[in-house]
Amino acid sequence: MDKFGMHNQTEHMYARYSGTGNSDISKHQWITHQHRDTLAHYVADNSMAMLISIAEGESVERTKFNMLQRMQQPCGPPPTKTTN
Repeated sequence: MDKFGMHNQTEHMYARYSGTGNSDISKHQWITHQHRDTLAHYVADNSMAMLISIAEGESVERTKFNMLQRMQQPCGPPPTKTTN
């Protein structure tokens, strides 16, 4: 495969899957995508959600709700940009 075909496939992947990142993504954005993907997996997998709810001592629904709330800003607010 030539380098232009590979470039087109890579650009298509970046456009289709927002969490894949690229060279312009910041560290905070990348780690936020990772945390959201992890939380989404935990919410979708009932056995994993049940394991977490047992560890936290709460119901499965409350655990899923808390994880959905954490998905809004899983790593806190974005850092402020300083211009020098």
